[in-house]
This record gives sequence, C-alpha cells and structure tokens, in this order.
Amino acid sequence: MPDAQKSSGQHAYDALLAQIRAGNFEPGDRLREEDVAARLTLSRTPVREALRRLESDGIIEHRPRVGAVIRTLSHTEVVELYEMRMVLERTAAEMAAKHGADAEFDALDAMNTQIETHRDHPAHGAALNQDFHRGLYLAGRNRFLLDASRVLNNALILLGPTTYTDPNRIDVVVRQHRAIIAAFRDRDANAAGAAAQAHLQTSLSHRLKGPRA
Repeated sequence: MPDAQKSSGQHAYDALLAQIRAGNFEPGDRLREEDVAARLTLSRTPVREALRRLESDGIIEHRPRVGAVIRTLSHTEVVELYEMRMVLERTAAEMAAKHGADAEFDALDAMNTQIETHRDHPAHGAALNQDFHRGLYLAGRNRFLLDASRVLNNALILLGPTTYTDPNRIDVVVRQHRAIIAAFRDRDANAAGAAAQAHLQTSLSHRLKGPRA
C-alpha cells in the first residue's frame, strides 16, 4: 500500500476517532461510509480503512442488514471496564506518588482547576478529565501500564454522553482529584492509590445511575 494511502487512512482514523470522542457520533449510531466521508471531507477508501481499524479496536461492530454501528456497552461491560480501571489506576497512582515530578503534579492541579472553571462546558471538562487521567499514568513512569490504559481508553468512549452535565458531579470530581494530587505531593503511595480507587468507584456509581442502570 503506498505511503500516501496509508497517510490518508491514518488521517481518516484519527479524524473519525476524534469525532466519536467529541460526542458527534454516539454509541448506537450507524456509520455509513458515504456519510462519514462527506462529514470528514474525505474519499470513501480511507474511511473504509478507518472503519476496519475501529472494528478491530472494538469501537464499532458490523450488524447484519445494518452495517457499521458504534458499540454500546452493556451494564455488565460498564462494571467490568471500571473494575479494570480501578486495578490499573490504583497502581498508576501509587507509582506516580513514588516517581512523578512536582512539575507533573502542578500540571495535574492546573487541569483540575480548568475542569472546575469550565463547568458550563461539559464536553470540554470531560476532555480535560481525560487529559488529567492520562497525566496520572504518565507520572507513573511505566510504559507497560500506559499501554494497558490505552486499551481501556478505547472502551471509555463507548460510555456515551458525559456525566459532567451535572454541576454536583463536577464538585465531586474536582474534590477527589485534589485528594489524589495531595497524596502525590506527600509522596504517599498508599493514600494515592486509595484516593484513585475511591474516585473511580464514585464514577462508576454515578454512571450506573444513568439509563444503563
């Protein structure tokens, strides 16, 4: 396959994934090649390649007589996803408390402040939250743990609309993030791990109060 075609396929993949992350395509939506190509102003060939990659990533599925559809997680899958996040993120937080740099903790603090500041823009707050959790993993200094988190991140975009539309939810998130950061600054690995796990447990409980519960 020529490099130019590879490049256009990668561009289509990145663009479509960004659209899904932004909520412009949601779980349950049908992805017709021609419609996606028109929205992304691309030809159908790279879009077809992008759809195949997203299927291998577990983000979309092909249904008989329907075609490509963004997957919707079941109640059980949502619980399983958060259980794995708790395992990985607790470990990442413990390692970040040991190996993270103060500058990284400052960056996490700044992101958390922005989440609070942008409470009237839920989609932006949710994106900042994703950056916060990625920063947590990066501070852990373990490439294998970071790779494992990327697999879960693919599944996270299948959760549907952000829960950040609830102002009370923002208050809880910001407060729990601060507890994690405080444990990092104290270099208290046990407290950091416990705070990260408690944060995700709260997130799961809030998520299950929605339509899937």
